[in-house]
Amino acid sequence: MTGIMSTPTVHEPARSTPVIGEYDVVVIGGGPAGLMAATAASRHGMSTLLVEMYGFLGGAGTMGGLATFCGMHARVFGTDVQSIHGYADELLDRMRALDGLNEPHLSVADRIQALSYDISALKLAADELVTSGGAEILFHTRAVGVARSADDRIDAVIVESKSGRAAVRGRFFIDGSGDADIAAWAGAPFERSEKLMYPSLMFRINGVDSDEAGEAWRVVREQMEQAEAAGTHTFPRKKPIVRPQRNPLEWRSNLTQLSNADGSPVDGTDVHQLTRGELQGRRQVWDAFEFIRDHTPGFRDSYIVDIAPSVGIRETRRILGGLQLTEEDVLGCADFDDTIGVNGWPVEAHVTGDVAFRFAPVDSRGYNQLPYRMLVPQRVENLLVAGRCASMTQGGQSSGRVTGPCFAMGQAAGTAAAMALGAGLGGADIDVSELQRRLESDGAFLGLELPV
Repeated sequence: MTGIMSTPTVHEPARSTPVIGEYDVVVIGGGPAGLMAATAASRHGMSTLLVEMYGFLGGAGTMGGLATFCGMHARVFGTDVQSIHGYADELLDRMRALDGLNEPHLSVADRIQALSYDISALKLAADELVTSGGAEILFHTRAVGVARSADDRIDAVIVESKSGRAAVRGRFFIDGSGDADIAAWAGAPFERSEKLMYPSLMFRINGVDSDEAGEAWRVVREQMEQAEAAGTHTFPRKKPIVRPQRNPLEWRSNLTQLSNADGSPVDGTDVHQLTRGELQGRRQVWDAFEFIRDHTPGFRDSYIVDIAPSVGIRETRRILGGLQLTEEDVLGCADFDDTIGVNGWPVEAHVTGDVAFRFAPVDSRGYNQLPYRMLVPQRVENLLVAGRCASMTQGGQSSGRVTGPCFAMGQAAGTAAAMALGAGLGGADIDVSELQRRLESDGAFLGLELPV
C-alpha cells in the first residue's frame, strides 16, 4: 500500500436521496421469514415490497447452500409429525410440482425429521409464492440505513444497488434481515451473545455411487474420529452431516466451522471476519472432501459440484422484544397465550469443535409455541422482526432460528402488519386473538391442540 492516511475519515457532502417507491409494507430480507412475511402481507391486501441483497430468495436455504428444511416437524409423543403449515404447505407443494422435494428423513441421531430439497426448486417456488399474491421483489439491493419520521416510527429504508442510493417509503416495515439491521438502525434495543454460535460453509458433492455408498452418513463421523485418533488428520468440528440429495448421485455436506485467529466464532456483521470465514471455509471444504473421497465407499470418483455462495451465519444481533424465547421454553414445550406457531427443533448449539444437541423429553409433545411478543421490538411502532433475529436468548435461538419456525414467524409478521395498518395501530397493539384466527384460517398450526 502506498501513501499516508492523513485523517481517519472522509467527508461526504450532504445529498438528497430519491424515493423509488412507496408501499404499505416493506420487508427486508428474503429468507424463510421474509418471504413468508411478504406473501402474507400481500395476500391480506397490502401493497408490499420485498428487498433482497442476492438475486434469489431462500436465505440460508439457497445462498447458504443448506438444502434442508429443519424444524418442519416435531416428534409428538414418539411420532414424527409435520408441525409447520400455512403458506409453508403451498411452498412445499410448488417444490413437489418441480420434482425438487425429498420425503422426510431422520436426522440428528434419528431423533427428529428433516426435509431435503433441490436448491433450484426452492428458488423457483419462492419466486412463485411471493409474487402470486401481488408482492413486488427488488433483488440485488442492500438495505444500508433508515430514515425516521419520529422517534418511534420509520419513514423509509435507505437502500443501495448498482442503480445507486435510494429510499423506499413504507407505512409498516418487517425486519427479516437475520441480523436485526433495520431494528438496530431504528433504535430498537437488541443484544448479542458474548460468544456467538459458529458459522459454517456448506458444499455439495456429485458423482457419488449411491449403491456403494449406502448409508455412508453413518460412517463418515466414525472415519473422521479414527483419523484424528491416529494423528493423521484434524477436522474443525465433530458431528459431520453428509446426506444424499433428491438424486442420490449428489450429496450435501455440512461439516465446517469458521473461526478467527484466536478461535472465536466469525461475526456475520464484521466484513473482515466474513472475508476470513469465506477463505477459511473453502480450505476446510477441500480438506474434508478430500478425506471423504479417499476414505468413504462410493465417493472414489466424486467431485465438489458446488460451494455455497456465502457462509451460513447462525447468530448475530437479537432484538429485545416483549418476551424472549428461552432454552427452557424449548426443552419444556412451553405454551403462550399469544402463540403464532410452533417449533419442534431441538437446541442446536454450535460450540468450539462440536455441535451440542438438547431435546425435549422423549415422552413430551415435542414442540413449544412461539409467542407473538417475540416479534415486537421496543421503541419502534411500525416494525416487526421475524426470523433468527427475533427476541430469543442464545439458547432459545439455537432452536428457533431454523427454517420451520422462521416460516411461522414470517407468516405471522406479515399478517400482523396488515392488521395493524387496517386498524391504524402499532404492531404491539393489534388484537392477537384476531391474528390467531386469521393465521388458522390461512392454514397455520398454532399448537392449540395436537397436530394430526
